[in-house]
Parts: sequence; C-alpha cells; structure tokens
Amino acid sequence: MERAMDEEESGPSDRYRVTAAELRQIVERYERLEEEKQAIAGHQKEVMAEAKARGYDTRALRKLIALRKKDPQEVSEEEAVLQLYREALGM
Repeated sequence: MERAMDEEESGPSDRYRVTAAELRQIVERYERLEEEKQAIAGHQKEVMAEAKARGYDTRALRKLIALRKKDPQEVSEEEAVLQLYREALGM
C-alpha cells in the first residue's frame, strides 16, 4: 500500500514523463517539415508562373492537376452530373 502512495505522490511514472530533449526534438522535426512545405509551395508557384509566361491558363492547369489526383470513376460520375445540370439549365 505504501508503494502505491509513493508513486501517486511522486507524480506520473517514468514512461509518461516528457523529457525536454525529446520534446525539443519533436518540435524541431515539425518545424523542419514546415520549412520544407513552404519551400515546395514556392517551387510550385514558380512552375505556375513559368506556365503562365508560356501562355498556359493556370486555372485550367490547376483543375487538371486536381482531376489527376481523383479516381477515374469519380471523375466520370462528376462529369456526368455536371453535364446533366448543364442540360437542365439549357447551357
């Protein structure tokens, strides 16, 4: 019984304690990933600027990129519904 009281008084067991070094390591890893993400976003922006300079429609390119990420069946279903709605509106 005394042992249980000692553990309660001393706080959480060792396996739940957070060490400053471990916490710092996690935070620094996350920050590095954020920096990498920003760098990649910058590169993507450069690619779109290049495409625009060459005369491509960047809105259309972004839509194409989004479509390529989707399952072909999902794209077909979306296009069918869109066509149905266009016909209903006389477009």
